[in-house]
Amino acid sequence: MPRDRRETPANDRVAATRLKGLVAAPRYADPVQFRVTRPLADLLRAPGGPRERQLVLGEAFELLDMQDGFGFGWAARDGFVGYVAAQALAADVPAPTHRVAVPASHAYSAPDLKRPEVMGLSFGTEVRVVSAEGGFFETAQGWFVPKPHLRPLNVPFRDPVTVAQLFFGVPYLWGGNSVWGIDCSGLVQAAWLASGRACPGDSDQQERGLGEALPEGTPVERGDLLFWRGHVALAVDPEVLIHANGHTMSVAYERIADAVARIEAQGEGRPTAHRRA
Repeated sequence: MPRDRRETPANDRVAATRLKGLVAAPRYADPVQFRVTRPLADLLRAPGGPRERQLVLGEAFELLDMQDGFGFGWAARDGFVGYVAAQALAADVPAPTHRVAVPASHAYSAPDLKRPEVMGLSFGTEVRVVSAEGGFFETAQGWFVPKPHLRPLNVPFRDPVTVAQLFFGVPYLWGGNSVWGIDCSGLVQAAWLASGRACPGDSDQQERGLGEALPEGTPVERGDLLFWRGHVALAVDPEVLIHANGHTMSVAYERIADAVARIEAQGEGRPTAHRRA
């Protein structure tokens, strides 16, 4: 059976050392950890190719090779393999201590809400806090972020659904992983990771690996995952789900019965799985 390229850190130039004897490659290498230095960076299928996922500021990227302005490796959060523009990566970024835990925030040039912002920050952005001044935390970059917007990395959310609901109204974006655009699997991943649970990046991977499969007809509970071919949603309660979807082009609530009927009427079939953590 062919290896899943999304989970196999190997190309025609290099492969991860752990694949020696399993995958043929001109050379093998151990990764060097880089971090994203821009508000958002695309994780591409090939250099200059289509977006598959995204990484937000501060997230770690395990780099195997750098060529023609792109780094090849995998996202530390889930092992998703791809290419990131070299200009969006740096190796000397201090390890983060906090994440943005509200839908969006700003980094300021000084601890003053009237000063110009440096950049926008999406939910999930990771920063290292070095000090506090007034209502702001100072980061290792010398930026200032409002204290209520940050949460220590070692204090996860308790409920993935609560996290998903923070994204209500965010526009749909294929392969998106931020408050500026997100897709169905990106929403689930954001919710699970922020709750301290491992989660792969794409819906088919999530359907294979998250939670426990339940028999058809099992009553739905809050936090359950409902899967269709190429789609996933989170149950808010026994009757309502939340999902990033192309129907509304946003993160939206929908009655489960309505979603099942609508998706089936579109020719996408019935749900393929119902899973519970």
